[in-house]
Amino acid sequence: MKKFKAESQRLLELMINSIYTNKEIFLRELISNASDAIDKLHFVSLTDEGASRDFKIEIAIDEKERTLTVIDNGIGMNESDLEDNLGTIASSGTFKFKSEHKTDEELIGQFGVGFYSAFMVADKVKVVSKKYGESEAFVWESCGSDGYTITKGERDQSGTTITLYLKPNSEDNKTDEYLSEWTIGELVRKYSDYIRYPINMLCTSERKKEDSDEWEEYKELRTLNSRLPIWKRKKSEVTEDDYLAFYRSRYYDPVDPLYHFAAAIEGALTYNALIYVPGKTPMGYYNADFKRGLSLYCNGVLIMESCEDLLPQHFGFLRGIVDSADLSLNISREMLQKDRQLKSLANGINKRIVSEFSKLLSSDRETYEKIFSEYGASIKFGVYDNFGAKKDELKDIILFRSSLGSLTTLKEYVSRMGEEQKDIFYAAGKSVELIERMPKVESFKQKGVEVLYLTDQIDEFVMKVLGEYDGHKLTPAVSAGEKTDNESLKALLEFMGKELEGKVKDVRVNENLGAYPACISAEGEISLEMERILNAMPNGKGVKATRVMEINPSHPLIERANQMLETDGEKLTKLTKILYGEALLLAGLEIADSVDFVVSLNEII
Repeated sequence: MKKFKAESQRLLELMINSIYTNKEIFLRELISNASDAIDKLHFVSLTDEGASRDFKIEIAIDEKERTLTVIDNGIGMNESDLEDNLGTIASSGTFKFKSEHKTDEELIGQFGVGFYSAFMVADKVKVVSKKYGESEAFVWESCGSDGYTITKGERDQSGTTITLYLKPNSEDNKTDEYLSEWTIGELVRKYSDYIRYPINMLCTSERKKEDSDEWEEYKELRTLNSRLPIWKRKKSEVTEDDYLAFYRSRYYDPVDPLYHFAAAIEGALTYNALIYVPGKTPMGYYNADFKRGLSLYCNGVLIMESCEDLLPQHFGFLRGIVDSADLSLNISREMLQKDRQLKSLANGINKRIVSEFSKLLSSDRETYEKIFSEYGASIKFGVYDNFGAKKDELKDIILFRSSLGSLTTLKEYVSRMGEEQKDIFYAAGKSVELIERMPKVESFKQKGVEVLYLTDQIDEFVMKVLGEYDGHKLTPAVSAGEKTDNESLKALLEFMGKELEGKVKDVRVNENLGAYPACISAEGEISLEMERILNAMPNGKGVKATRVMEINPSHPLIERANQMLETDGEKLTKLTKILYGEALLLAGLEIADSVDFVVSLNEII
């Protein structure tokens, strides 16, 4: 028996116990190696007609012997190759082949360790291989880190047969699963569905016996993999029904997606992508532990089921697949080796998503509004997140409810502005109905000035981060106005200010309150709606907006209050409380002392 080199022995022990986090990927590794071996012979066949054949990979299960076998008809190995590739761990024949032949052929394995993942589930591994163009076959056998033997063997055609003698079944290592046709089929579909060569296996089926009602089992050869992924097929060859069928079968979602797009990008990093917008928000989407991300493939081999780094948080509702041949993987092929590549891939995907949404906004407004209705809050979070790093990228695909009764973009709002209007006005509240009843909003509408209605909790924070759009300041329509001199009401303002001391910073005059006698406004960066939202958060208690009460000088109640100043100070105190309470209700705020408010109202009536 030949011994592994000391460093190889340590590496094998480390790899079996540490490198791979998921035992079931051993089959992915063996199939990927088989695919590489066929790729190599396919490359040779371009100049050697004798190398051309019906390329395929076969899997065989023997429950009695507890073996699992993977067979390919690729280029095969001779004694020297077995010594180099299997006797020295981390020696990659694929890497050498690409270096020697300068080929762009998509070969997967380049580390020379994937084969040894078989020892996670097998006590013994036997390899029978015959190299193309040579007459002798050789057998490599090993029971793990103790060493290996290489002897002469028999094989008709070039290629490799790998037989795994599975470990006894245990609680920690349920190897019996790998003797199940169903399990093997599922693992192939999960990890190797898009290997370009057919992966065949004899599978058990049932049929009725001839001239009998009895059923019998029989074996039939089935191809387990789809081979050509839908995202690599020409768009002209794929129908809408094909895309929908793929979505339903992969995500088990009873609701059809709202939209999907496929992309084939060539450049510094070449990749294919197929991305869907689910019809309904995924369950638990707004929970901290929601698993977002796209499935990441390398040459059709699944690397990560959900790669979170491919999607920014605000696009976390998207589902889909990204497949690139240019990724550098780490030794276990379970994660990416270069952060730079991943960032480049993520940036490209993010830009494509924004571009697709922008086009959809113009070409199919109805569909985009459905998407935004379902996921608008998440997209707007992207504007606010990370101190507005993505605000310029996203500002043209966010929508707001308008006082004109429709959803609008900021760009569309600006296109409708009058020549004299300089700012973009907005008002925030719990609902459109509440906002429309705000005195200042009514005043704007009467003047023909459009107001954006902000009803999502994130909206005002988005406006603060944006600050302006196309040179137009984003301005709250319900903020407190500047203090103005009004001699006829000066004494009344002072009286009300004293009565409401501690509740409002100031009492001011505002001639734009329409039919309302008074309103509550906020001064400074924190609006009344922001106060409500922040106080609803776990750590936001005690946040206060700077409140100002504004009164309408032409309203009969204010004129009456001014008269009371000289005739009935006690009654004016009660009227002040009523006006303040009404203003709170109009702003959607609670009255702290509702009993005092009702008593005062009854006495005035």
